[in-house]
Amino acid sequence: MSNALRFFILCLLCFPAILRGQSSYVSGIETKESFVKKHPHDRPVNFGIKGGFTSSLFLVSNLTLNDVTINEVQNNYKIGYFGSLFMRINFDRHFLQPEISYNINRCNITFERPTADDVPMEMSSITSSIHSIDIPVIYGYSVVKETPYGLAVFGGPKLRYIWNKKSKLTFENFEQQDIAEELRPLNISFTLGVAVTISRIFFDFRYDIGLHNISRKVIYDYTRYEENSSTNKIRFHRRDNVLSCSLGIFF
Repeated sequence: MSNALRFFILCLLCFPAILRGQSSYVSGIETKESFVKKHPHDRPVNFGIKGGFTSSLFLVSNLTLNDVTINEVQNNYKIGYFGSLFMRINFDRHFLQPEISYNINRCNITFERPTADDVPMEMSSITSSIHSIDIPVIYGYSVVKETPYGLAVFGGPKLRYIWNKKSKLTFENFEQQDIAEELRPLNISFTLGVAVTISRIFFDFRYDIGLHNISRKVIYDYTRYEENSSTNKIRFHRRDNVLSCSLGIFF
């Protein structure tokens, strides 16, 4: 048997062993990479923190001054901010996420105040800085869940406690003096949003829809008002809608 034939037979015998070794090596790499690239949301429970900015919009359903209804109200957006802690309970692509956050929402509205017939209308404003503790419970679905990226949509109810002692409400250029507004302490809204995740960092965009009037009543110093003091001359009903964006991290 020639030397060339012997070498060829030896190569045929060694090739399966080489192929088996390479397959085992590649399999080991795949197993290691799948372990490293495991999505952080694959754990049953995640905790995290987030913070961001808000912009409030007051939907005024009734603003009446001295029995005259104000129909045109201009919203002037002001930036607020918040911080939040949350827990996410994962069910494959679905998740349930209760949160607790401290919010400072700000907004200003302006309008033309009615005056006597021979006097030009004047501009008045109401400025609000509302401190609240919010507890939303949202349900979400991960539309994209491919390591390291994620895209989720979510929605759910939110319970809101307004801290009246910390909140500041200012009424400017009104006939009445020492005006104060009392807000309802407990309020309910509904949250809709979308979140984009990159590894353990995420960006959260949401819109909170107020479901009812947050203003209980408006009072002022009757003794300084010349007209009938037995009637409340200011009625102010509004819902508070809030647009927010935040940056957060999963632990």
